[in-house]
Amino acid sequence: MKKITIKDIKSLKKGNKKFTVLTAYDFSFARVLNDTKIDIILVGDSLGNVIQGNKNTIPVTMEEMCYHTKLVAKAASHSLVMSDMPFMSYKTLDDALINATKLMQSGAEIIKIEGGKWVEKIIKELSVRGIPTCCHLGLTPQYIHKLGSYGVRGKGQDEANTIKSDSMILEKAGADFFLLECVPTLLGEEITKALEVPVIGIGAGGKTDGQVLVTHDILGLSELTPKFTKNFLTDANSIKEAIELYKEAVLSGKFPSSENCFK
Repeated sequence: MKKITIKDIKSLKKGNKKFTVLTAYDFSFARVLNDTKIDIILVGDSLGNVIQGNKNTIPVTMEEMCYHTKLVAKAASHSLVMSDMPFMSYKTLDDALINATKLMQSGAEIIKIEGGKWVEKIIKELSVRGIPTCCHLGLTPQYIHKLGSYGVRGKGQDEANTIKSDSMILEKAGADFFLLECVPTLLGEEITKALEVPVIGIGAGGKTDGQVLVTHDILGLSELTPKFTKNFLTDANSIKEAIELYKEAVLSGKFPSSENCFK
């Protein structure tokens, strides 16, 4: 199978074609996603919740992210591998350069960073050094103790304007992708249209270029089911078939439906 590259994903946006993203934290799940030709496998710090049983992503360490990235990369002969920079692993520019290097050497092909305008210099420095980045805006789970809840972000005009402004600043700094989490559908659509680079949505409406979900959510394995997700295993006879149904639903525009979105 042809290996997906960042250039391929950007070409999909230019051609107004959707793409798919799912999480994996080990070789076995990554192999199924890869064989189903999911475009991007995200090694998320959501492993703190899904794998470790923590209440949030804060406890996840750099060493753990590198370990799980290595496992996933072994199976990803087709899918692009994206890995999260965990909590406080990029608190300074030096930390960001050192830890992003560790993730890339573990098999990541693009790294994801939570944060707005304040990460501008980090994105710029990583970009000029050949490290691709995906900027995560909207609901940022690493900020849970500051935010106080996992609620929708950008419902008010001031916060919506800040998210839009941050996205443009970070695109100019060199960001290759964006991930928008839990924002109103209209805001997701506006940002997707405004940016030249691909935008991945999770609870950001159906107008983003791509969609991402936690694989354990689409298989009904999670204790809680967020509004923005769907259990695809209920209509499938196997894990692989559930993943294929997710992929088909995203590419056809059937997912997310209005019941999975925020106004």
